Amino acid sequence: MAKQSRDDPKIDTIPNSSLSMLFEEASEHMSWLEQLDITEHDYSYIESFIQKGYVDWKQEVSVLPELGGAQWFVANHAGTILEADMPIPPLAAETIAASIESLDCVMRSIERSSCIAVPVFTRTKGQLFSVFGCMLDDGLDAAASIILIKTNAHYFRACFYKRFENWFVLDLLNIQKQAKREEHRRSILFQVVQKLHGKIDVDSILSEVFERIAGMYPDAKVELLMSQDHLSRDPRVKSLLLHGEQEHVCVRAFMEGRMLRRELEGAEGEPYLEIAVPLIGKQGVYGVFHLLLPRDQVEEVDLQLIGMLADTAGTAFENAKLYEQSNLLISELRLINELTKRLNQSLRPKEVFKFATEELMSIFKAEYCCISQIAKENEYFEIMSSNVPSLSQKEFFPKDYGFSGLVYSTQEPIILSDYKAFGKFSSKLMEDTGSRSLIAAPLVVRGELNGVIMLSHREERFFSYENYKLLQVLASHIGLAIANASLHAEVRRMANRDMLTGLYARHYLDDTIQEFQKKDTNGSLIVVDIDQFKGINDTYGHQTGDQILKQVCSIIKSTIRKTDVAARWGGEELALYLPGASIEHGHQIAEMIRLRVEQETEPRVTVSCGIAEWNRDDEKISVESLFYQADMALYKAKNNGRNQTQMG
Repeated sequence: MAKQSRDDPKIDTIPNSSLSMLFEEASEHMSWLEQLDITEHDYSYIESFIQKGYVDWKQEVSVLPELGGAQWFVANHAGTILEADMPIPPLAAETIAASIESLDCVMRSIERSSCIAVPVFTRTKGQLFSVFGCMLDDGLDAAASIILIKTNAHYFRACFYKRFENWFVLDLLNIQKQAKREEHRRSILFQVVQKLHGKIDVDSILSEVFERIAGMYPDAKVELLMSQDHLSRDPRVKSLLLHGEQEHVCVRAFMEGRMLRRELEGAEGEPYLEIAVPLIGKQGVYGVFHLLLPRDQVEEVDLQLIGMLADTAGTAFENAKLYEQSNLLISELRLINELTKRLNQSLRPKEVFKFATEELMSIFKAEYCCISQIAKENEYFEIMSSNVPSLSQKEFFPKDYGFSGLVYSTQEPIILSDYKAFGKFSSKLMEDTGSRSLIAAPLVVRGELNGVIMLSHREERFFSYENYKLLQVLASHIGLAIANASLHAEVRRMANRDMLTGLYARHYLDDTIQEFQKKDTNGSLIVVDIDQFKGINDTYGHQTGDQILKQVCSIIKSTIRKTDVAARWGGEELALYLPGASIEHGHQIAEMIRLRVEQETEPRVTVSCGIAEWNRDDEKISVESLFYQADMALYKAKNNGRNQTQMG
């Protein structure tokens, strides 16, 4: 590298033309600032600048030697003294008034003092806006004194305009700062709007709002008080309690649907601002944002931004909620369709109850389920299905007992957040399982309240309002399935029963015996025939004959076991099958029936009985052979004189 000479340094210089341009540009800016001026419309606002300008002037001239004990003052355009070094005597007031009237310097003397007042004019239009002057001791040259006072008045005006210009520049800077802050706020709001409306998840929207507020106000304490049943894992989302808190600022903001604020003091007396902003959508108010901020960090524009942020969040929250609800509705419709199809696949009431219990527990994530029906014969609740061991099937409860009784009396569904806090009456379901949450719905069959569905969980506030509504819908479909199954069971019962006697039909007895012969080792069949029944019909009429037939059937039903099967075999002939019974045991039953018929019927009739038995060791086992043997035994009883029992 070549060595550079010290005598020939390489220094970048600015050309004279460029310097001239810089000076001209600076002069233009200074000229613009110097052209700023006040008008008579500003007089009511400039007194503080006059006072500050006077103070600045005093500080500047304080280093100068005192001028023979001069005492200075300054007044506004109307002559009112704003600042003075001494109490103003009448002489000074008169001099100021004369100066204002003449718009010129005025000097007045009295005794050993002189007062000089100089009007001070604006830069551009030359309008009087102040009066500057002083009190002097006699003995000074009047002309020199006037020149001195005018010079200081001119310097005072310079101090005044310096203050005015500083204020104007500061005001511009504040406006610029405010504009930047407003631009920043609008940028934040625009970003929030983009992000919030791009989300379809409720929790994501709330988290975004919390993050934005924390970013703008790091010292703020923020929480969201929700009025509806919205479960959130965010600890800042809480429930809004409306009962007993009517004067709370959040409750008032929720009820009035507008932002509210109030001044508070911290533990050490520091000022805070409490703000309650409702989360509002088009369909209603969903909650309230509750903020606590240091007072010095909040301006009016901040409140506007918080309000706009809450409005944006409310719209986005509602859209996301509607999206969730639409998905939930689609899911519910699919669920209802699938459940209805599966419920209707079974036409047995017992199976329908069991399947409904299992499905309801799976759908609602419930721990316990109990389905009960009203037993019409005694108007008690009968447990039809439950997974609670202490609530076994066929257990009965009074129709006014517990939550089932409440649903029965009001015919309205129930949602209970906390059983321990309820305390109005006891419930075996809740007590035995230790449950805290409950939803219950009436079970309607053929338009009438026929039972109650209850679901419970040991965790409090477990079921949502959506669960509560869905259970009502499902309960109606379960009720319809139960009605169909019950109707089918009734049709089957009617098809298998003899309408006159209430006994089973012959085909049902045949099928039943055939089933027993597949699994049992033995059984007995009794065939009963009313003696001389045709003569009874001829003597008393068929109506009396029917009554006699019913009386005999009633005696048979009250004599046999629950496991025995009684049927009308045809006409006045009846048949009884005794599963697992020997022919000797059958003979005892037949004799009991025969004796009771002879004693209890009116008009008095008798019966003849034939008994047959089948055994696993028999060569041929069939329903036909069993009936044939019993029929032969009955034929033998008839031929031997009737009113007797014979074994085949």
